[in-house]
Amino acid sequence: MFLSVFEMFKVGIGPSSSHTMGPMVAAARFLDMMRASPFEFAGVKASLHGSLAFTGVGHATDRATILGLAGFLPDTYDNDKADAVLTAMRATSTLTPADLPTLNFNQKTDLIFDYDTQLDGHANGMILMATDKQGDVTLSQVFYSIGGGFVMTEEELAAGKATDEGAPVPFPFKSAAEMLKMSNASGKTI
Repeated sequence: MFLSVFEMFKVGIGPSSSHTMGPMVAAARFLDMMRASPFEFAGVKASLHGSLAFTGVGHATDRATILGLAGFLPDTYDNDKADAVLTAMRATSTLTPADLPTLNFNQKTDLIFDYDTQLDGHANGMILMATDKQGDVTLSQVFYSIGGGFVMTEEELAAGKATDEGAPVPFPFKSAAEMLKMSNASGKTI
């Protein structure tokens, strides 16, 4: 898998891309799953596991997850809008992502820090759930924040899928030693 410097070093909402950008991206992907689903939804829940639970509030994972469920993405993040959405959510216990109905979301009961259950795939795991009018979960997805703001579903991780195959790389290498070998063979410097 090829990653450019711009994918690895990007502006984020900090302090940790695994604990903020990853959960926000996962939540946004989950909203897309909800939009594509035939079910009617009335609410959302998030269960944070492992490192996401233990460092959650200190690393702003709670804030990032909620904002992701409201439709925010790291690359278009606006702090003033985010503060307004969080204030409204706390007052109404709802989120209003685009192209979905208003969703019930009570931060105290619907954002779960599960300190006891470690998900099998990765230390940074979360389960996102959508509920119907009765509060029953009708859609759920396990996501893992695998670093650098990249996320994978449980199924993608199990299949060994790369996060993004991207364009073909003209001079592929897997280590600095291989890169130096190519440099020497071509007579070019790095």
